[in-house]
Amino acid sequence: MDRAVFLDRDGVINEVLSKRVKFVNSPEDFHLLSGVGKAIRKMNQTGWKVFVVTNQGGIGLGYMTEDALGRIHEEMGQQLSAFGAYVDDVDYCPHMPQAGCRCRKPKPGMLLALADKHDIDLSRSYMAGDREPDIDAGRNAGTKTVFIGHGKKQKVAADENFPDLAAFAAWLTD
Repeated sequence: MDRAVFLDRDGVINEVLSKRVKFVNSPEDFHLLSGVGKAIRKMNQTGWKVFVVTNQGGIGLGYMTEDALGRIHEEMGQQLSAFGAYVDDVDYCPHMPQAGCRCRKPKPGMLLALADKHDIDLSRSYMAGDREPDIDAGRNAGTKTVFIGHGKKQKVAADENFPDLAAFAAWLTD
């Protein structure tokens, strides 16, 4: 069984709620955060599977279509490839926040589905996110948890805490 890093997307991989971007509803809104491309490449090169798990309630609310989300994830892949990096797979929850589905974080459905699909040992894996639902999803799936802060005050009890994905990747791969 392989080990993996499950990454939240918005706020961990790309800008969101910034001066430039409020929400990522089109490929033009997608901008990698500094150091992310090199961080994911380092994970790729050291044998970690890298997955993105992202709540996308805007689909259920009608702000975005699944086709648009697909184009955003294609843009993510293109931006990462400029650094020689890639994501092994992406799963997303398209449901409205109050839908009660099993896939919306903090529930572990996306992590469990990807682990099953890719033969991942969750006990040897990490879930990294910038919000409590991300950390809870990892804990609920049986992974170790990582809070990515980007200058935020850490309010979430995670196993590890880092200011950004680059710092986590350096710690993980050393």
